[in-house]
Amino acid sequence: MSVKYELFGTTPEGEKVGKFILNNSKGITATIMSLGGTVISLKMPDREGEIKEVTLGFDNLQQYLAGHSYFGAAIGRFANRIAKGVFQLDGVRYYLARNDHGLNHLHGGNKGFDKVVWQAESFKGNTLTGVAFSYLSSDGEEGYPGNLRVTITYSLNEDNEFKIEYDAQTDKPTIVNLTNHTYWNLAGAGSGTIMNHQLTLKSKKYLPV
Repeated sequence: MSVKYELFGTTPEGEKVGKFILNNSKGITATIMSLGGTVISLKMPDREGEIKEVTLGFDNLQQYLAGHSYFGAAIGRFANRIAKGVFQLDGVRYYLARNDHGLNHLHGGNKGFDKVVWQAESFKGNTLTGVAFSYLSSDGEEGYPGNLRVTITYSLNEDNEFKIEYDAQTDKPTIVNLTNHTYWNLAGAGSGTIMNHQLTLKSKKYLPV
């Protein structure tokens, strides 16, 4: 198991963006950057042992800064759309940016979690390696109530499990709905349709989109 840090680039505001490269002994490599807590690559051997890229991503920071389809990013405070950018909580109406063609609030707003540089701390053990990203979203940021402290932990183990775990704590009632926006093709990026993939969701309920 190993974890390595490399400088990925610098934002126009002068913030350094790092990337963390996680490896296990089975040939899996996961790369995550601090801008947006973004999974920029996951490479793994196929049944013939050939290493395949199974996600979509860009090669450099400038491409991510130029705007993209949320490739690999952490999404928050609220994933998906909030109709007309308005929600009500405890009798109070909150108005959010309509960044979805001027109609709805999408993926946390104009500066959602995908567009901030997260604090990062890597870790490594005998059977597990990873990186924990943390960010404090201030009360009123993008229109949401409450200070929200979020930690997202990406880990890779020797059982070939790549895990994403979320923790969020707030100091007042608010709404939060976190996810990751990685595009997967387990047959290899660019190899064709994903319609034969099998997906298991351990959920009691789900909302069709």
